[in-house]
Amino acid sequence: MNLVLMGLPGAGKGTQAERIVDSYSIPHISTGDMFRAAIKEGTPLGIKAKSFMDQGNLVPDEVTIGIVRERLSKDDCEKGFLLDGFPRTVAQADALEGMLSELGKTIDYVINIDVDQSILMDRLTGRRICKSCGSTYHLVFNPPAQDGVCDKCGGELYQRPDDNAETVGNRLEVNLEQTKPLLDFYNAKGYLRNINGQQHIDEVFADIKALLGGSGE
Repeated sequence: MNLVLMGLPGAGKGTQAERIVDSYSIPHISTGDMFRAAIKEGTPLGIKAKSFMDQGNLVPDEVTIGIVRERLSKDDCEKGFLLDGFPRTVAQADALEGMLSELGKTIDYVINIDVDQSILMDRLTGRRICKSCGSTYHLVFNPPAQDGVCDKCGGELYQRPDDNAETVGNRLEVNLEQTKPLLDFYNAKGYLRNINGQQHIDEVFADIKALLGGSGE
């Protein structure tokens, strides 16, 4: 089962990725994890990626694609994978198709967790984080027992600067702009499946399980 997971910030991708990986025993492959592993292993591509990252530059497509190819060639991807954070562009999606073809694989589904922008704004601007232990809360969905105080350690809760309304709005717009051509690309290929991410997380996962089939246990 070869899957690509998509969704705007705040759509609940991380939660659903964990559930898919646990239930279907396939590796969760995120761009960040891949880079970190390649750098740790000291692969030639990892060293190259590190040189860009150390300078605060984006890692070029050819390096990113090479690292993805290395990762998908590993034994734990034999029975499938869940790609998260890659591809980000149509050029990367084309490259992914090419490398999967070489490996004798194809994408089964591109799962897009679809949530209205106004709901994403509420979700993202409501997040609060503990300064001491890093626990995450939400003013609506997971509020602390005492306003501004962490339930676990009593630390002070704060809002990250990038969680304020203006920054969140900009971030969503940029992501939407980047994501739309990719969604159109996969829709035209017949891979895209939109999942309603505005439901309870259990219902979102139930819809994903209905799509993927099997027991998901």
